Amino acid sequence: MARSPLSTLRFRIIFLICWLLMLADQVMVLHFFGLPWKTAIIDSSLSNVLLLLACLLVMNTLRYYLPKGQQYINVFSICLFLTIIWLLLIRWLLGLLLNDVEGYHDLLHRSLSIRFSIAFLLLGCVTMISILWYNQQEQKEKDERKTDAEKLARDAELFKLRQQLQPHFLFNSLNSINALIGSRPEEARKMVQQLSDFLRGTIKKEETQWVTLQEELQYLQLYLDIEKVRFGNRLTTSVEVDENVLPMKLPALLLQPIMENAIKFGLYDTTGETVIRLFAGKDDTNLVIKVMNPFDPETSSPRQGTGFGLKSVQRRLYLLFARTDLLSTDAKGNTFITIVKIPQTT
Repeated sequence: MARSPLSTLRFRIIFLICWLLMLADQVMVLHFFGLPWKTAIIDSSLSNVLLLLACLLVMNTLRYYLPKGQQYINVFSICLFLTIIWLLLIRWLLGLLLNDVEGYHDLLHRSLSIRFSIAFLLLGCVTMISILWYNQQEQKEKDERKTDAEKLARDAELFKLRQQLQPHFLFNSLNSINALIGSRPEEARKMVQQLSDFLRGTIKKEETQWVTLQEELQYLQLYLDIEKVRFGNRLTTSVEVDENVLPMKLPALLLQPIMENAIKFGLYDTTGETVIRLFAGKDDTNLVIKVMNPFDPETSSPRQGTGFGLKSVQRRLYLLFARTDLLSTDAKGNTFITIVKIPQTT
């Protein structure tokens, strides 16, 4: 069972201090009843050492066997059994060692019932404290395992989202390259190089990695260059960024699916030149990014713009921040707007 070394050490120190205080208290009580200091020290030391061994035995047993439900009666029986064994041992050993001390034999026999009660109470208290301690440590370990399992599941889902986003973009790019090879070979070669740089950056970055907005925009530009080759003069992009937000952090590869969604529905739903606009600023402590694309309100519903790309981004933001309000969409006139807020953790 995993335990913090510091908390374990603190528990042992407190336990030892309490036991030494109890030993000293018993010495003073025995001396108060007329026993010489030497006799009181021998009595207290032997009694408490044997009782300490009994407590350690119970604690070590509970470390590997924690009672559940009706099994607590077994713990009560063990405590009672160990107390009886302890009483018999000290009666024999103390009687053997201190039999020549005047008046000690009578005092020992008169105090047996009191010794039994105190020993059983102490052993029971130590047992209950041990049960609570080990239960707490076991629950802590379970919580840690649950947290690790949730993190693994979250990372696996993030990876799955990324794998679902990449194939259709790659297929579209390869089809465009194939179409360009015959008519515009120079542009085809350029697009192959751009696609290579884009995919290399994708492989290097992880979903849980944080990058500055400036780094993300540099990577996004590789994607936009590919799309401009694909769509030619039909696609124009405009990026307006407040310089103060360039150092702000966001999850790597977050903007590409948002821009892909805007380009897809912006170009497919309109004719002629299409302008996709990106604005980046801040709102309180959040990095705010707006992506705007045109659509025809007479032939298309704005909700067509919320395809798998935006849903995957929203799911990813939830997995990273446990919030569902970080991505929103709106339609004004013939413009579809996607707004993303990224909280700044530092």
